[in-house]
Amino acid sequence: MRSSHAAAAVSSAFDDPNLIAYGGLEPVVRLAERCGLPKPAGEHVRLPASKDGTGAFPAAKLMSLVGGMAAGADSIDDMDRLRHGAMGRLFSGVRAPSTLGSFLRSFTHGHVKQLHAVARRFLHELAHHTPLLPGADQAAYVDIDDTIRRTHGYAKQGAGYGYSKVKGLNALLGVDQGGSADRREARRNMRDAVRCHRDVLGRPTRPHCHLRVQFWSQS
Repeated sequence: MRSSHAAAAVSSAFDDPNLIAYGGLEPVVRLAERCGLPKPAGEHVRLPASKDGTGAFPAAKLMSLVGGMAAGADSIDDMDRLRHGAMGRLFSGVRAPSTLGSFLRSFTHGHVKQLHAVARRFLHELAHHTPLLPGADQAAYVDIDDTIRRTHGYAKQGAGYGYSKVKGLNALLGVDQGGSADRREARRNMRDAVRCHRDVLGRPTRPHCHLRVQFWSQS
């Protein structure tokens, strides 16, 4: 026996007020709080004041973005997964996707550098609270290369056409790893290459760590 009619539409909803879809997110948020992520986010991220409050409460908005990405969100609309079911009983201060989208659209390259300052301070604390890079005080591998990230729209600061003929941000990435990927630094163009090298090599994971640096270059 089989059905003689195909379903016209299938829909599902996660609307039970007692269910939590991302229970593993709770210890991640607690770790971020224990490492002090909200404090430098509130101190170093400064957006211009506006009537709609786009730049207000940057720490809460950044924590919402971090939580959403940890839960697998890859778009602004996906940030709504933080408000499903009983997530509102587990977390407070979650911002709506539209609020987070307006917050991110107000960023300039200068504000991205403010996020770099937050990441530097947070990474130092994270290394003290977790075995982030075991053995990094003995050996660390740094990979510096360029990449292109496609952008859309005409108001994206720093976007342009590069050698790949793709409109986007041509960034220089530095990945410092000692067994696993650790730090990433993005720079808009080659004029910041020296600063990128200095930032990646000049911030050891452990305090009072002295490293012997060897270079290998491939053009």
